[in-house]
Amino acid sequence: MISLFQTKSAEDLLYLLQTACDLRDGKIKLTSTVHLTNVCKVTPKCKYCGFAAGTSHDGYYHPFFKADSEILNAAKCVERSGIPRISCSGAHGYEGSHAVNAARLVKENTSLELLVNVGADLNKESLKELGKYETDTICCNLETVNQNLFNELKPGEKLEDRIKICNNISDSGIELSSGLLIGLGESYMDRADHLLYLKKFKTLGEIPIMGFNPYRDTPMEYYPPCSLIEQIKTIAITRLVFPDLRITVPTPTIGPKNVKYPLIAGANNLATVIPEDYPSNVKGVGSSSYGNLKDVVSIVKELGLKLES
Repeated sequence: MISLFQTKSAEDLLYLLQTACDLRDGKIKLTSTVHLTNVCKVTPKCKYCGFAAGTSHDGYYHPFFKADSEILNAAKCVERSGIPRISCSGAHGYEGSHAVNAARLVKENTSLELLVNVGADLNKESLKELGKYETDTICCNLETVNQNLFNELKPGEKLEDRIKICNNISDSGIELSSGLLIGLGESYMDRADHLLYLKKFKTLGEIPIMGFNPYRDTPMEYYPPCSLIEQIKTIAITRLVFPDLRITVPTPTIGPKNVKYPLIAGANNLATVIPEDYPSNVKGVGSSSYGNLKDVVSIVKELGLKLES
């Protein structure tokens, strides 16, 4: 696997991408989003975070906690647009109560597939409630399995807590989504170890691949962004290791002009896709214009791929 990460020549890279793309089966899924709250109780904050209140003027700087009506309006807008899936994500400090409330609203009022992502901010009771509302997928990204790097980047969290939540999700029988945040100083061996580590979770069904983008005002403001080449190589290698799973790329992290490349590399889910009449601004992971629905649909069709409706 390390030799694949070390691929340098254009010819070898194209072969890698084509091989991964040929392994992909089925249609391309689109996933939209609603951010529940940015009031994060993790202290100290993750050094790269532009989502939590007060971390970055390019992200969600001012605190918010969305009302039920705002969550429901966003979900209904997504459903009207034809996007089949929504991610409800939020900051830490609520033991999953905000995720459970969002699951209730989405599942009782729409036909959308539902992913919730509040990281390790879950307990056994909230997991049970998410199951009761037939939550389709729960995301808890490990981001890196390099313990020293995790401790440096996320001083307010513990890697073992995220691993524990991933195990609890898997034990509950709900599909687990857990992925990599790359370009933060990890080695190729770290990425390979991470992919192999994910095989431990028996309900793993989705792997997000997220390239680092720096946010103004954060401790990593001047750290270089993850290159496009590194992102698409990692997507392709993930497809080789997991030929049957959903590989997800948040459209903001890949960039508005580059959405076609994760598809060429074997990804089959584009996330943070935003309908034009979406009722609120989307920040924290980039500009919502990166996920413009019409543009994304146009790119999928341009590549001769079909959308899951």
